[in-house]
Amino acid sequence: MKKEYRIKKSNDIQELMKKKNTVGNIYFVIYYQKNHDQEHFKFAISVPKKFGNAVKRNKMKRRIREIIKDESILPNIDFFVVAKVKSQSLDFNDIKMNMKKLLKKANILKDGNYEKQK
Repeated sequence: MKKEYRIKKSNDIQELMKKKNTVGNIYFVIYYQKNHDQEHFKFAISVPKKFGNAVKRNKMKRRIREIIKDESILPNIDFFVVAKVKSQSLDFNDIKMNMKKLLKKANILKDGNYEKQK
């Protein structure tokens, strides 16, 4: 996944969190907003230190990045994924299933059901 798809500035992440457009479950939280400035989506991932050492945190980030890469996401969306500590017990297929459910719930996927977007 190209780096131009990532949100890097903490101010941008804070702005996403202030909008309070969220969906979540016991494993993940997704903050999202519509952004008309870009021709493609942008995202950020956060895994807390309580999750484990750097190896475990980076593995979770790689898995989430791979799932996002495989999904067809709307081009004008910015979103921020936070992995909760409970998600470390999940395998890749469970992570993929949970992420896909949350992305559908947020109407971020290109499935024709995104008219309700905020």
